[in-house]
Amino acid sequence: MQKNMKNFYKTNKGATITEILVTIAVLALVINAVASFSADIFRFSGTIYNSVQAQQDARNVLRQMAFELRTTSPSSTGAYALAEVSANRIRFYSDIDNDGLKEEVIYYLSANGKTLYKNVRKPTGAPLQYVGNFSTSTVASDIVNGATPIFTYYDTNYDGTTGSLAQPVNILSVRLLKIEIIIERDPNRAPVPIVVSTQVSLRNLKDNL
Repeated sequence: MQKNMKNFYKTNKGATITEILVTIAVLALVINAVASFSADIFRFSGTIYNSVQAQQDARNVLRQMAFELRTTSPSSTGAYALAEVSANRIRFYSDIDNDGLKEEVIYYLSANGKTLYKNVRKPTGAPLQYVGNFSTSTVASDIVNGATPIFTYYDTNYDGTTGSLAQPVNILSVRLLKIEIIIERDPNRAPVPIVVSTQVSLRNLKDNL
């Protein structure tokens, strides 16, 4: 009888240890699954946030560029409103700070095609001249336009479907332009690149009123 009782306790003691080990293993799997799920949610949330932020930043950039270009007009020295128009570079004159003087403004894509810069220079002296250094600022980074031009130009005949002016563009023909920026913060992670664009009518150059 005593021997049978000892065997009973040994058997039950072994079963209890086995159950504990199984429970611990299951608990570890659950904790690992929850941790992995939480990490995925965190990464996904971060990706969505970065995407929304990049899109908002790009839209703010386009809004500023459109405002400056929309009010482009002859320079403070009498030069034509547009000075240079190409696929990834534009130079024009506009009173961007409302001080009565027309700043010389240049937007251009860097040599590696990844960064959009802005140069600004005020006229100085008597008589006024555009001389001296430009102030330079970064407008947008992580650009992946590739063969897609930042700037596309149209003449007075543009009706929404008309093709753009071919390069090299005749500056005197430009009445409207399209700005398109494609941004991708991390090419190794979703979502796909962000595309933002806008069209700008050059109010002071309109001749179809």
